[in-house]
This record gives sequence, structure tokens and C-alpha cells, in this order.
Amino acid sequence: MAALLSLPGGTEDAAEIVEALLTAADTRDAHAPIQAVRWRALAEAIGDALDALPKPKQ
Repeated sequence: MAALLSLPGGTEDAAEIVEALLTAADTRDAHAPIQAVRWRALAEAIGDALDALPKPKQ
């Protein structure tokens, strides 16, 4: 499934969301490991999508 995500800060905001998901997942490892795995998978999927974007022209 694809989704369109509109963020005021563009890819920088999306990268910040990825970092927040990874940090949050680290805090859930002991108490909610399944949720931590899910959040890491989401972060990886968003990161992969960001990596697939065309590089900006200089």
C-alpha cells in the first residue's frame, strides 16, 4: 500500500519521525517487544521510501 505524506519540513521531518520511532522502539523492548518490532519495521519502511526518492538537483 502506498500513502502520500505531506510534511511542512519535507524529508527532514520524515527522517525525524524515523528517528523518533526507533527511539520509542528502544524504550518498549522490555515491556512491549511486539510493538517495538512493529515500530522498527515502520521506521525501516519509511527510511527505505526516503532512500528511494530521487536525489535533489544541485
